[in-house]
Order: sequence, then structure tokens, then C-alpha cells
Amino acid sequence: MNMKKWETINKLKTQNAKLKIDELIDLLLENRGITTKKEREAFLHPKLEDVTPKSVGIDAKQLKQAIARIKQAIEKKEQIIVFGDYDVDGITGSAILWETLHSMGADVWPYIPSRVEEGYGLSVKALENQALRAKHPTLIITTDNGIVAHDAVKFANEQGIDVIITDHHVPPAGGDAKLPEAYAIVHTTKLCGAGVAYVLSKEINNVILGRRDDDSRIAKVTAVRDSGRTSFARMTEEEDNHLELATLGTVADMVPLTGANRAIVKNGLPVLSQTKRRGLLALFKQAGLQQETFSVYEIGYIIAPRLNASGRIASAMDSLRLLCTTNTKRAEALAELLEATNKERQVLLREAAEDAVLRVKQQAASSKKLVIVAQESYQEGVIGLVAGKLVEAFYRPAIVIAKREKISKASVRSVSGFNVIEFLRIHAAHFVNVGGHPMAAGFTIETEKIIMLQQLLEEQAEKMLDEATLTRKLKIDCELSLSMITEKLYEALQVLAPFGMGNPEPVFATRDVIIQDIRVMGKEGSHLKLFLRQEKDSFEAIAFGMGERASELHVGDTIDVAYTIDENTWNGNTKLQLKVKDIVKQAQAV
Repeated sequence: MNMKKWETINKLKTQNAKLKIDELIDLLLENRGITTKKEREAFLHPKLEDVTPKSVGIDAKQLKQAIARIKQAIEKKEQIIVFGDYDVDGITGSAILWETLHSMGADVWPYIPSRVEEGYGLSVKALENQALRAKHPTLIITTDNGIVAHDAVKFANEQGIDVIITDHHVPPAGGDAKLPEAYAIVHTTKLCGAGVAYVLSKEINNVILGRRDDDSRIAKVTAVRDSGRTSFARMTEEEDNHLELATLGTVADMVPLTGANRAIVKNGLPVLSQTKRRGLLALFKQAGLQQETFSVYEIGYIIAPRLNASGRIASAMDSLRLLCTTNTKRAEALAELLEATNKERQVLLREAAEDAVLRVKQQAASSKKLVIVAQESYQEGVIGLVAGKLVEAFYRPAIVIAKREKISKASVRSVSGFNVIEFLRIHAAHFVNVGGHPMAAGFTIETEKIIMLQQLLEEQAEKMLDEATLTRKLKIDCELSLSMITEKLYEALQVLAPFGMGNPEPVFATRDVIIQDIRVMGKEGSHLKLFLRQEKDSFEAIAFGMGERASELHVGDTIDVAYTIDENTWNGNTKLQLKVKDIVKQAQAV
């Protein structure tokens, strides 16, 4: 059983049922570092017009160069390639830029590399691929990749191809670190890749077309021929259907839902719930989703896995085609394909994850501060997910390597408070390439170096990681009595949504709660359903993934419980329920 250390953020005495709801909201905002009136307004009512290149830290000179080059390519009918990544972030960002340029009459094609054959991001191998070379591009615009693609950019330049990089990944640090010699680099770590594409798309419209739109709308371009050249007509306005794509990418890439990201998602969710995109509608139908109740949860756990599946074990172009198609039958066929691909992905993940967990236990590797597993049988497309499963099981940074004859690929997942990309770059000289974020990264390595690297990384982890970092923590906003939990409180909490990375759903704790009843749920008994009482107040609670604790907990036990507040609808009836995060029997209370 994995014990968690409870950390209560606010120690105020909130057990008093007379505490006003607005006072509690103020307390929750303070827990999130929001204290001034200006910060409160920006958080509760984020505006899209505040999401600008300047506000997210995009270099103005680089942006100007990028747009000027794009305008030239459109006017001269040059072949443009939008070169994306194979995850949801890269796919949605590619769709945004391709649709924007295509609508302007550009000769533009999307390209997403094969994970297995070409690897991640812009690479020499991808540039040498006949499918890309046949297009004869003179301009490549990357999406969600490129910030470390030095060799590929150099190779492209030698072929007479200009490269504009749009990316959000962490660039190499240090005084010696250099960025690729691209024509222009549109970069920020404050957005996801699709967010960068969204901001660039709006600036392309604003600058090239000489106009500024209301941020809730986007202009539709009609390109007209004039003596063999392309001029730009004034545009008619329609709903901003690129905001919904930026929302999908932002949530799926698990970037912090604060600042500009929060503005995109907060304003994008209502747009997404009303989408008319045939591909998304077909995908929603295939997944059994109600469009009007769309939330961050549906994106992260239902839609994103289906869009990601094609890039993991097939071709991410199928997901891109789904997003961009205007043909209903084509959309339905692609949605069915993604559904089948996702089921195949689930099987591969389950088999690899079970094998990896077993190997770690057999090797007693969980006693180390870093978990590393390398196997020939692992499919490259699921190793990131397997690494995530290892972190869940052992709460250690995890590296999973798909071992091949000469070159092997790895995915890395970290624990809170440990910057894994900085950790890996300490030994950058041993990788073919390495890149990523503080919590998730990846690298390619010569297979013969795996054992040597494993030893180096394990030794480094012993020095850099302490037991405090490797202890699961549960941050609790404050303590409540069950009497304070009302429908009015639940509704008030929704002003803090959307919840996600950087803005977690409020977690509360209640002490001295009695278990009135307890039941095991799920096909394999993996969940618990509890009925909890404190004095005159009682609530139903659901504890996902805690079925193993059924033998430990009994009717009549007094417990401390940590939870979020949720609504549950069943047979047309809606009532509040607690979603349990942790349970501590009082004898073990922290």
C-alpha cells in the first residue's frame, strides 16, 4: 500500500459551518498564489485578448521574420510543409497552421513523421524520406518540435529549404547552448505546441491581411488570382474553430492551466462543446460522449488517447485527417479506425506495463531512486505510458527503453519536484538526442551504451534525489466538516475550473468520519464505494483504485478522509458525492 504524506496548505479553522462560501473561495485562490484584485480578475475571468505574442514571451523580431517569410511563400506559391509531432499537441497545432495557410491559398501540405521509421521531430531521416522530398518544399514550418533539431535544420538549409521553428519544448541550457540556425524561431514555454500555433495563426491573419479580429472569432480567407499572383481579399467572419483545437492540445499535453493556457481552455471549452467539426463529432459519437457536457476530463481521458493512438502504433496522419476532414462519411470511417487502433494500443500497454512492473519487482529495482527497464519486446509507441505506470507503482522517476539492435529509444517520466530534462542533459554527450519537459522527456541512444548509461544515471539519481522528493504527497487545501458540503458550495467551486496541471481541483479533508457501509466495485474489485457519516451529515463516496484496502477498512471504523467534491447523475437523479483521494485510519493519522 502506497502511503501519502498529507500537506495542508491553509491551516485556518474551517470546521465552522458558518464560514461563508466566498471566504472559502478567497482561501482557495490564496492557496494558488492569487492574492490581489487584479490577479483574481485575471484568474476567474481570463481573456483571450490577453494571450498575445508579447504576453507569452515570443520574440517579436523572430515572429516578424517568420510572418514575412510565410507571406512571401504564399505570394510566390512556394511549396510549404507544416511538419508536426505525432501526439495530440502536435496534431492539433499542425491542423491549425495547415488550415490557416490553406485558407489563404497557400500551396501547403501537412507532414507528421513515423514514430518508428523516422523518430521524433524534424530529422535528417525525415527530410530524406521520399514522401516529403516529392513535395519539393522550400519552406518548412515545424509544430511542437524543432528547438533541438540542429542537424536537421542544417541539412534543410543545405537543400535550399528555409525552416521556421514553432515549439514549446525546453531549449538546451547553459552558455554554450545554441539554437538551431533556422530562418526564424517562434518559441515559448508558456504555451503548448498547439498554443504557439494558435498565436502564430492569429498573427498571420492580423499581419498578412492587415486586420485585427475580435478574439472570439477568426477571419475566413478567400484567395483570388490576379495576374498569376495571389492577393488577399477581405474576409468574412465565422466562429473561431481553431480555439477548440488549441484547447484540445493544451489539455492533452498537460501544461499548467494557468495564465495564457487557462485563458485558452476556459474560453475554448464552450466552443468545443458546440463544435461543428465533422471529425470531432464522429469521434465523440464513437466514444459515447455527450457534446454539451464536454470538460477537461473528457479531453484527457477519452478523446486524447484516441487521437494519440494512431501516432503511437500506426500513422498520426489519420488523426490529422480526422480533425480536418469536411466529409461526414470520411469522418465516421476515420473515427472507427481510431477506436480500433486505441483498443490495440490498450492491449499493448497492458502487456508491456505488467511485464515492466514485474521486472522491477524481481530486480528489487524499486529500492533504487531511479527505475530503468529496457526490453526488446516493448513497442515504441507505448513506452511513455509504461513509464507513467511505473511512476504510479513505485513513485520513482522511470525510464523505459524500447531496445533495438543498434539504436534504442526511451521515454522518461518524473515525480513532482524533480526536473528530469535537466537531469538527463547532465549526460547529454552519451545520447544520440534528448529533449522534453521537466516532468516528461525522451531520448535516443546507441544500444551498446545502455548498460553504461544506466549506471551513470542511477549514480546521479542517488546524489540528486532525497526521500522527501520520493514520498507521495497529497496537498489538501483545507479541512471541512461534512456539514459545509452543499450544492451551493459545489457550484461556487466551479468558478475555479478548468482544473488540471497547475490548477488542481480543490482537495479537502474531514477528520473523525465514521464508515457506515463499504462495498467493493468494478470487475476486478478495484474500487470502493463508501457511505460516510459525521454527526448528522452523511455522504456517498467513491474511492477509485482502492479496492485492495477493502480488507483493512470496516463498518464502524473512524477515519480521516481526503477528497474532492463531485456530482453524480444516475437514473436521472443528481446528487453530490465525494471522490476519495486518500483514507487514513485514525490510529495512523498523520
